[in-house]
Amino acid sequence: MQILKKTTNLNFMGQRKLAAMVSAALLLIAIGSLVIQGLALGIDFKGGTLIEIGYPESADLVKVRGALEQNGFGDATVQHFGTSRDVLVRIAPREGVSSADLSTQVVNGLRAASGVELDIRRVEFVGPQIGEELTEDGGLAAIAALIMILIYVAFRFEWRFAVGSVAALIHDVLLTLGVFSVFQLEFDLPVLAALLAVIGYSLNDTIVVFDRIRENFRKMRKGTPIEITNKSLNQTLARTLTTSLTTLMVLLALFFLGGEIIHGFAFALIIGVLVGTYSSIYVASPVALALGVSKADMMPPQKVDVGDGAQL
Repeated sequence: MQILKKTTNLNFMGQRKLAAMVSAALLLIAIGSLVIQGLALGIDFKGGTLIEIGYPESADLVKVRGALEQNGFGDATVQHFGTSRDVLVRIAPREGVSSADLSTQVVNGLRAASGVELDIRRVEFVGPQIGEELTEDGGLAAIAALIMILIYVAFRFEWRFAVGSVAALIHDVLLTLGVFSVFQLEFDLPVLAALLAVIGYSLNDTIVVFDRIRENFRKMRKGTPIEITNKSLNQTLARTLTTSLTTLMVLLALFFLGGEIIHGFAFALIIGVLVGTYSSIYVASPVALALGVSKADMMPPQKVDVGDGAQL
């Protein structure tokens, strides 16, 4: 028995102007927040002291934060690390206080508040200069990734598709950064790694769509570029949704069950997957259409007979 494959017939490109207005509004909010508020940089970027402390029994983070606040460390970040008995404390740098003295003050205050012996697992200090280098290197890594993607897509497909794919990636990165800026969520190295992963995920989804568009441009004799793009998006919709939903299931499990140490990483990827799925449909393809991509651009080069059986 033959199984019929059903294909949706949604008019994605008919809503591209509305989608463009929504994207423009969200980008304005994101950019405005980044300019006005900036990012809540973590210790990896702005410097500070990281202290990992082991408790003999499960530690109550509310009481730990309260003890730190009483000892003058109200700006400290506290979270479980691995198990409920392991606590990670991040302290912003203090002028005139060394990392060793700072960690001693923190641990002594927590010991006095808890009344139990605590185990100092590790103490790490990140200087402001190192934080600035990480910020610069992270930005350069993202820019280099976008440039290489532009070259790759232009070589594999066509320059209009390359511009569309990079526009979608910039859209995804800015919106993800905007969420972290608007809600002042901590931005650290794991979140930066998640942003680079978002670039790879979004590009993969966009490449699948572009590959089908190119195939249909060559195969379909009739139809405008908009109609062919719509047909291609509908044909890849099931694959796009299946990939996004299964990825989100894993990320949600990481977010809710992976512990606080991985919350920022998982949350950034969740936002990235959502906006990446949206941009592969409503940003990348509309940009390529707006730049005038046509069937002639997708046709393979014709071989020309120059005589004596030779072809160019």
